[in-house]
Amino acid sequence: MSALDILLVILRIAFGAFVPLSFVAVLVWMERRGAGYFQDRSGPNRCNVLGFRAGGLIQNIADAVKLIFKEDIVPGHIKHKLYFILAPTLVFITAILSFAMVPFADTLVLNGKEYIMQAIPADLGILWFLAVVGFGVYGIILAGWSSHNKYGVLGGLRAAAQVISYEIPMGLALVSLLTIYSTVNLSEMARFQGQLLFGFIPMWGVFLQPLGVIIFIVAAFAETNRTPFDLAEGESEIVAGFHVEYSSMKFALFFMGEYVAMFVSSALIVTLYFGSYQIPWFSTETLVNHSKPVVFLLMLAMPVAAYFFNIWMKKNNRSQYERPNDPRVFEAQVYAAVIWSIVIFIEIIFLGFLIFSSGAGGARILVALLQIACFLFKTFLMCFVYIWVRWTLPRFRYDQLQRLGWQRLLPLALLNIFITSAVVVSLA
Repeated sequence: MSALDILLVILRIAFGAFVPLSFVAVLVWMERRGAGYFQDRSGPNRCNVLGFRAGGLIQNIADAVKLIFKEDIVPGHIKHKLYFILAPTLVFITAILSFAMVPFADTLVLNGKEYIMQAIPADLGILWFLAVVGFGVYGIILAGWSSHNKYGVLGGLRAAAQVISYEIPMGLALVSLLTIYSTVNLSEMARFQGQLLFGFIPMWGVFLQPLGVIIFIVAAFAETNRTPFDLAEGESEIVAGFHVEYSSMKFALFFMGEYVAMFVSSALIVTLYFGSYQIPWFSTETLVNHSKPVVFLLMLAMPVAAYFFNIWMKKNNRSQYERPNDPRVFEAQVYAAVIWSIVIFIEIIFLGFLIFSSGAGGARILVALLQIACFLFKTFLMCFVYIWVRWTLPRFRYDQLQRLGWQRLLPLALLNIFITSAVVVSLA
């Protein structure tokens, strides 16, 4: 292997491992700020380091420090301590591994050699996700059973019943999608969505499978134990369910595993139904062939976006009452200086690209970075939908949850397979 091969392997694995972990902090912040917005109250806005609050992100650091230094208690009544300790690790690791097959950019071609842009470049695709994500519930069941607590056992039983109920509609929704894509490889699915339907509509899964995307998203909510499907840890009914006996970093692993699973399921929904890394109406080759005009437009757009963002930040980053020497005003000025420094740095890189780039290698790297940014932006928006639903809908009752899965989603998924198959056969 050449040095370039080794570097790209390291970068792909690093992206697959550290991006989901980095999104934990972003999603926790977004959850709290979103909850504050939906409930018409302030989110985290007090915790600071030397007066800098970073819009509430510093609160995440305080929570991390608290969990790291909190006493790690294993209750004395627990008989199977190995399983008790293993359970949160299993939940967290399966959530991370689920992202390994998700492509975050089109295949990168450098010096005539192709590099698949996913953490593990294999053809298993969606089969890998279905195989790995199913193991996550074992961690929840182990946690509830090994806790030797009636609320923990009830939480584990609910999680098992929930997975059985919703993995079937999810799998059937995927059958309809695979009928159209004719492959289980997620990279090929992403490339398929780069085409245009009727010459102007992006051939995304959401347009080809409007019923399937609803079924899959509802099932994904249940798979990730997110409200309104968080019956496994219903605070008002079973205290905290499967993790009622956990504390310190073992509880943090459950907490982080939930947000990693939310990011991964959002990334998979984007990959299957919302074009993955594809930028609408701009295929990879189109972007490569017109890389310099694209860079020029980005150079014009970035300062404009930074200008309006700074205006918005100065307007909102101040106390709600008259306050002499308001520290938030100074904080906003520092952030503005940081933002403009980043913009200037990127502008210099773009200028260097326009002046010195002559081959296709630089253009393909630039396009790959743009596609990664597009993929992460779409995933971020899907994560916001998770948070939006959580603070909009109440928790379902257990019987409502099961009825929705077996009596609503399952018949709809079967009907969707029948309709999709009939359309595909008629157009063949």
